[in-house]
Amino acid sequence: MPLERVYSSPKSIWGMWRITEDETSLAAEVASEKVPEALSNVLKRLEFLAGRALIKALLAQWDIQFKGIEKDLFGKPFLAEAGAYISLTHSYPHVAAILHKEKNVGIDLEQPKDKLLRIAPRILSPEELEDAGDDVIKHCVYWCAKESLIKIYGKKDLVFASNLRISPFQLAQSGHLLGQIVASDMQTTIPLEYILFDNFVVVVSK
Repeated sequence: MPLERVYSSPKSIWGMWRITEDETSLAAEVASEKVPEALSNVLKRLEFLAGRALIKALLAQWDIQFKGIEKDLFGKPFLAEAGAYISLTHSYPHVAAILHKEKNVGIDLEQPKDKLLRIAPRILSPEELEDAGDDVIKHCVYWCAKESLIKIYGKKDLVFASNLRISPFQLAQSGHLLGQIVASDMQTTIPLEYILFDNFVVVVSK
C-alpha cells in the first residue's frame, strides 16, 4: 500500500506515500491533474503525481473531494475548492503532505547528505552551527525545519540564517523543535516535530 503513514488530529492530518507505481498508474489516481510538459525528469513526474494522490487520500479521510492543486503568486500550493491549507514535499521514493483546517502548515522531507555540511554556514546561525556540529543528520533536521517554516511563511524573501531560527535540541529518533519566523511582516513561534526513518528526515509543523 503506497500510503505508508497517516497521523491525524481533529484539525490536521499528515501522511507519507512511498512511490511503487509507474506513471500511468499514478496518473489514473488523479486523472484531473496533468503533469506539466516542462517536467521531463521521470522521477520528478512520479513525485508530482504521487503528491496529488497523497493529498487526495488524506482529503478522503475528511470526506472532502479532491479537485486539484493550484499555486498563488509566490508559488505556494493551495487546494482548489476545498477549505484546508496544505504543504507538500518529496524526495524519491517518498512523498509527504500535511493539511490543516485553520492555519498555514509546513512539511519537509530530505535525505541527510554531506552537501548540507558545505552549505550550512549560509543556512544556520552561529548558535545553530555550534549545536549541529559535524552531525549530518542533525544538519538535515535543521534544514527540514527551516524549509517547513518558509513554507508556512509562503514567500521567498527570507534569509535562512537570520529570519528562520530553530532552538538547539537533542537528536533522537523523533522529537520536538521550536521554530521562529522573524520577518518584517511576521514574528511568530511555531512548534515542529521531526521523525527519522529509512535514512530520511521529515519535519512537520504541529
